[in-house]
Amino acid sequence: MYDAAIIGTGPAGLSAALTLKIHKKNIIWFGSKNICEKVAKAEKINNYPGFPAVSGAELAAAFQAHAQQMELEVTDSVVNNIVPMGDHYAILAGADFCEAKTVLLASGIAQTGTLPNEDKLLGHGVSYCATCDGLLYKGKDIAVILGAKRLEHEAEYLAGLAAHIDLFPTYKDCGIELPNVTVHTDRPKEISGEGHVEGIVLTSGESISVSGVFCLRTSVSLTSLIKEVETENGHIKVDRTQQTNLPGCYAAGDCTGRPYQYTKAAGEGNVAAHSIINYLAENK
Repeated sequence: MYDAAIIGTGPAGLSAALTLKIHKKNIIWFGSKNICEKVAKAEKINNYPGFPAVSGAELAAAFQAHAQQMELEVTDSVVNNIVPMGDHYAILAGADFCEAKTVLLASGIAQTGTLPNEDKLLGHGVSYCATCDGLLYKGKDIAVILGAKRLEHEAEYLAGLAAHIDLFPTYKDCGIELPNVTVHTDRPKEISGEGHVEGIVLTSGESISVSGVFCLRTSVSLTSLIKEVETENGHIKVDRTQQTNLPGCYAAGDCTGRPYQYTKAAGEGNVAAHSIINYLAENK
């Protein structure tokens, strides 16, 4: 069992991972191996201490180098579900499962929100995990909402099972070209169905009948990830120690609310890491 599971490889997750590593804690760190990839897209950053007028690419490269120097390893998987188990947490990431004494939620703000009926039909035709649920749709027509190029292998896996896929990439230059995959430029508006997925409605008004919808995003909505955590105005509610309403569960960075600043995220990640260290000491 891990001492801590960190969800997210932005500045908050990196800050916490560095501190926990220094204190010799056994951690698992989930997210993109391109550490702080959203930082890299910033044109110019003027308020990060010690890096005057730095470009996002330069700052992200410094973050990456620091992580490598500290021999931090990233598990490049999207966490689908976190379940409180009393004195620890069970974490499902793709088809893999692990347990940790504490959890740090540092997943930032999801780029896209959930679709109408998505939460209601989760587990009833809506899935966040291709390898977990793909076999349930063998020979059937499905829709796939694809949130990043690095997740294309999951859509290709589903294409090997499904009869046909209506694919909706939310990024440019989708590289999937398969005979049973139709790539759409139109956007999904809502998921339809009573009790089970029946179809997907597009912004154009067109309706497509499908047996299932796979929402393959780089992050899962807070309410789907860990249902028991308390939120406020769309953000995770924390105290001054970054603790949520759940013992051993902490949050840091953009997911805790404004200001959405790299300095704020790094600071909260450090505070959360020290809170985790104290929690572990008190609950040996």
